[in-house]
Amino acid sequence: MQMMATIELEKSPSTMSLYYRAVTSKKPGKMHGDKLPTIKAHLRNVSADLGKLAEYRKVCGFPVSGSLPVTYPHILAFPLHMEILVNPLFPFPLLGLVHVRNEITQYRAIGNQEAMDIECELVGPEAVSKGLEFSVVTRVTVEGKLVWESISTNLFRTKTDVEDKKDKKEDTFSAEHMDYWSLPSDTGRRYAKVSGDSNPIHLYAMTAKLFGFKRHIAHGMWSKAHALGTLENQLPTGPFKVSVAFKLPVLLPAKVQFQYANTGDTIEFRVKDQNGEKPHLAGQIQIL
Repeated sequence: MQMMATIELEKSPSTMSLYYRAVTSKKPGKMHGDKLPTIKAHLRNVSADLGKLAEYRKVCGFPVSGSLPVTYPHILAFPLHMEILVNPLFPFPLLGLVHVRNEITQYRAIGNQEAMDIECELVGPEAVSKGLEFSVVTRVTVEGKLVWESISTNLFRTKTDVEDKKDKKEDTFSAEHMDYWSLPSDTGRRYAKVSGDSNPIHLYAMTAKLFGFKRHIAHGMWSKAHALGTLENQLPTGPFKVSVAFKLPVLLPAKVQFQYANTGDTIEFRVKDQNGEKPHLAGQIQIL
């Protein structure tokens, strides 16, 4: 029998309490059968806190606007993601999961104070060479109409029978524009404050070393948000999709290259190391 759980929330939970649950809970690290349980989380009548929204814009580099940054509904949905991942039915430990991809589709801009309903659902997994990938699908509706959705894909490292494909496609991206970003040591702490994502790998070198990193690393979703903040005046006015793949982590502090090319129908962008060699993020914006 397929295990199921639906979490109905009356208000957004504290991410710090959810991280405490993640640290103290014991997870088996393996599934019963070949499917993850069906876990859903719902939160109704959500609107952005204008003070927190202003801080988010400042940290991520979005200009002031009458509508939410395209990545901001992810911030509102993040506590629901955590509720799903710390649920006793979810078999993998939260700390140690790797965020590998994120896809956002915005069907229309959302006003800064519009009331939204948020629904999140766990789907997967899919076996890959490095482990098991699963996704949290998020849908945001306003007055019953879908206005925004995302797919956040994570990796749980474990042995599988899938072979690593050695013939990986070469990235043929050619940049038209390039700039440098300077990321100070507190980038992760500043983003954690506005996003609620206080995973210790992002906060301090000392806490990141507990999870095998040389230093603390920037949030992938900060890199995506900062890229879109940089490109804000070029984003489509109608429906569009923005997809990113997170590559090598950015060790803080850092100086990186931001590269992009706008063909009219699509905008391709990359975040690479200071020398423009090692990839950190690869993204694409598509008009729908």
